[in-house]
Amino acid sequence: MPEFNPAAVSAEGFFGWWILFFDQVGGERVRGFTLVEIIIVTAIIVTLAALALPPMLRARLHANESVAVNSCRIIVSGAQAYYASVDPHAYPAELSDLSLPNSDPPYIDTKLAGAIDAANARQGYMYIYELVSPERFTLNADPVIPNVTGTRYFFADESGVIRVNPSGPAGPSDPPVE
Repeated sequence: MPEFNPAAVSAEGFFGWWILFFDQVGGERVRGFTLVEIIIVTAIIVTLAALALPPMLRARLHANESVAVNSCRIIVSGAQAYYASVDPHAYPAELSDLSLPNSDPPYIDTKLAGAIDAANARQGYMYIYELVSPERFTLNADPVIPNVTGTRYFFADESGVIRVNPSGPAGPSDPPVE
């Protein structure tokens, strides 16, 4: 039976004495990781990923919702500026009227003006603008995939107040965003 060498154990690490014992029996030394070491490292990585993933997904939802609220503010401000600049005063007929090439200078970004359906959504939200009358409009920001790209629905109108509903499309009777 081969002799145990304690100096070699500290050089090889935690499971090194097993490697040395069994490799010296055969007479040849083989370097590498044991199956147990690989399984332990894999288990640690999987555990850390499982702990980190849910908070990262929640942060992504909150970021998407923050972008949606800010986009509503931008659209409302652009519509109000448009209203003030045309004579006779009227709100735009559709979102594309606030951006290039329909409006020069543009009031909002072209990508935001095009975020009217799921295929062109911005940060997981699509924006539905409706002209009610020349003096009134409504704007809804809805998640493309509810509970995946966002959990809350937003509403705004010419008053500039952004309202929120956690369960379905928001309307004028919903509470304002805090």
